[in-house]
Amino acid sequence: MLTPFSSQFITDTGISTGDEGKGRVILEIINELRAQHNDPKIVASVMKVNGGSNSGHTVAGLKLNLLPGGVADPIVPHLIIGSGVVADPRKFLWESIYAESHGHTVLSRLVIDNRCLVSDLTHRLLDLAWEDFRVEQMQQTPRGSTGRGITPAYLDEVGQFQIYYADFLGPKEEFFDKIAWRAERAMRTIQHVCRVKEATWFEFFSRLSEAEIKAHKALIESGKLAEFDFDFAEFIPEGKAPFTLDTTKLATVYWEAGQQLRDTISDVRELILKGKDEGKFLIGEFGQAYWLDKRHGFAPNVTASHTFTPEFFQSAGIPAQPVHNIGCCKAYDTKVGTHVFITEIEDGHPLSNKLKQLEFGATTGRQRMVGWYDAVEKGDALRYGGYQDLALNKLDALSYSGDWNGDLQICIAYPDAHGQLYHHVTRNDSVRKTLSPVYKTLPGWSEDISDVRHFADLPENAKIYLAWMLKSLTDVANYGDNNKTLFPNLRYIGVGPEPNQIIKDAPDVMELIKLVS
Repeated sequence: MLTPFSSQFITDTGISTGDEGKGRVILEIINELRAQHNDPKIVASVMKVNGGSNSGHTVAGLKLNLLPGGVADPIVPHLIIGSGVVADPRKFLWESIYAESHGHTVLSRLVIDNRCLVSDLTHRLLDLAWEDFRVEQMQQTPRGSTGRGITPAYLDEVGQFQIYYADFLGPKEEFFDKIAWRAERAMRTIQHVCRVKEATWFEFFSRLSEAEIKAHKALIESGKLAEFDFDFAEFIPEGKAPFTLDTTKLATVYWEAGQQLRDTISDVRELILKGKDEGKFLIGEFGQAYWLDKRHGFAPNVTASHTFTPEFFQSAGIPAQPVHNIGCCKAYDTKVGTHVFITEIEDGHPLSNKLKQLEFGATTGRQRMVGWYDAVEKGDALRYGGYQDLALNKLDALSYSGDWNGDLQICIAYPDAHGQLYHHVTRNDSVRKTLSPVYKTLPGWSEDISDVRHFADLPENAKIYLAWMLKSLTDVANYGDNNKTLFPNLRYIGVGPEPNQIIKDAPDVMELIKLVS
């Protein structure tokens, strides 16, 4: 149900483990605000809050990693990159070319905070090296890193070796010195700490090139970019000595990229406060999701940033104040990597077969695991992370089709081997690995709902499924409390990938829960 937003600051966060369809929500918020206020300029900016090019999102057909989803709306005046982001300047340029090839203006609207962290090739090499160390030295399962260098970039920040976008506005010589020392630290870490083999070292460069060529295939075919633009081997010195880089070339390439972005680098704090003072709205777009938060997520399958609402104010650089958060998830669950997946649907199950045809990582292309809706995770994301509204995507994927014509299940609690029932997600990972799901079983539906635009027109079983989802997650969020206060509004229901395939008139959450009470 579309109720007025409670703050000029609106955030869009994931409440699962990523890939929830957060990108589509951005344009919905923008259009809704314009309609409510009868003002096409009511949105001052859309800000990318955290992470970097490791997060993928699709907005109006655009597949983005680094740019905020507001790029798909031509009227939004400012596309802000917050100080909590780590960003390769070359990636900004590549993605801008991509967006502009689809008719979207980018660089004239882009505003990069001068305290945004500069990421470069050394971070990507370290990312691959640490993954290699995990597998070859520690004999562990690969963590599933994107190889975009995000964690090593944040490690530089923690170690006080950061390079800011503000450095592109300073002396060239200082930037070159910082890059040279960064490269030296990275090379010695890769060689002596990670103990990467020489052959593997050279393989890293081809892996990075192949990944970028694949990601930019359309631009290469159109002539907007060339394969040599992604030739990371150009940074290997002439003599091809292992564990060395041509630091002069590295610094030159990144300095020149930074100079192309020079006019976009600014102090975003004043821009944000000015927008608020003028009565306009700022939308914060998060990467990843609550359960990938570096501190509160499922280690080691976490990202290196904070992925829910408090980080909005850290990245914007302004005081904490009321914010309206929309939590996003799917009508079922997905995970990648080596996550413990309590509600995973077994391989060969007809629904698993169907859903896996839809589920590939937006950044990596990896096959996602699929599972039943876990209300315990979503409820705890509400209890500890907080959201006023729920955006639910891919409800249409659960309609019967092909070999799938069975019941649906929602996980409402976890019992351990001794019968103890867990109503919240335990922080003890060794215990979590032993838990199993308690399911509420519900009948499915056969109707194709992709053309449904009103809640009343949904099949009755779909309405009941949605009601049980809300009831289950709010039961978890309020478990153990005498005063039940956590009841998010079901704002958007996605019934297909297109922007218009959405339902926005679900009943009030308490009315919805009454359907199954």
